[in-house]
Parts: sequence; structure tokens; C-alpha cells
Amino acid sequence: MKIKNLVILSFIMMFTLSSCLKSDDYDPAVQAGLDDALIVKFIADNNITAIKHASGVYYQILNSGSGSTTYSASTQVTAKYTGRLLNGTVFDQTTTQPLTFPLGNVIVGWQIGVPLIKKGGKIRLLIPSGYGYGRDGAGRIPSNAVLDFDIELVDVQ
Repeated sequence: MKIKNLVILSFIMMFTLSSCLKSDDYDPAVQAGLDDALIVKFIADNNITAIKHASGVYYQILNSGSGSTTYSASTQVTAKYTGRLLNGTVFDQTTTQPLTFPLGNVIVGWQIGVPLIKKGGKIRLLIPSGYGYGRDGAGRIPSNAVLDFDIELVDVQ
């Protein structure tokens, strides 16, 4: 209970600080702190067991997969995925067929998280906005949105 109160307090402090900033006073470090507080609260509220990567991305390995792949920007990954905002709104997902793309062509949060699993693996990533679409957003993804992805790595080449 004490940790939850601390999380709520830090969220309120970060929100108050961010509301004092003008839009031209954007500070990535402040935004990273806001994102982290949102993710910690989301994890606590949803009883998720996640690990914080050194980058600030949180992850939950659901299945580590198998093989011994070395990843690079040109590694071709084939994945099934669902991308959500923290409020549960789905903004993107594979529907019938997995998609194949070079790892270097996706958001930085995926470049950090996908190499944590191997072919056949499944991972949940909670990605701070700075490793997603940042302050610009994209399509249905608003500015400074924390992203929640479920990813199944079908193939790696």
C-alpha cells in the first residue's frame, strides 16, 4: 500500500510540474519521468509482473522462444502484434497474417524489446513515449503516448 501511495504522489508531482511548462519548454527528461510514473501505476493497477529495462522500457516475457539469433537493424522479423494505448484503445494490430519488416524500421521501443526474445517468443512491452512516437504522435496515437504492445515473434532472419 505504501508503494502505491508513493507512485500516486510521484505521478501528481510530475503532472503538476508538466502543467507548468509551456509547449515550447518541452523537456524529454520530464516527459520520461511522467511516462515512467504512468507505466508504474498501470503495472500496479493491472497486476502486471514486468521488468524495467535499462532504457526505461518495461517488459514481460510471456514465452522466451528458442534459437540463437543475433539482432541488428537489418534483421528481418515476422511478428503478430497488438498495439494499445494505456486506456485500452487498440491503435494497430495484425489481423490475419503476421507482418515482416527490418527491425531497424520500427520504433525504438521495439528495437529494444524484440531482441529480448527469440523466434516463437511472446513479449509485452510498455514503451515510454520517447521510444514510441514522442511528442508528435502518429495517426490515432496522441502526443506523448505510452504504448502497450503484445508481440509474438513468428520468425527471425
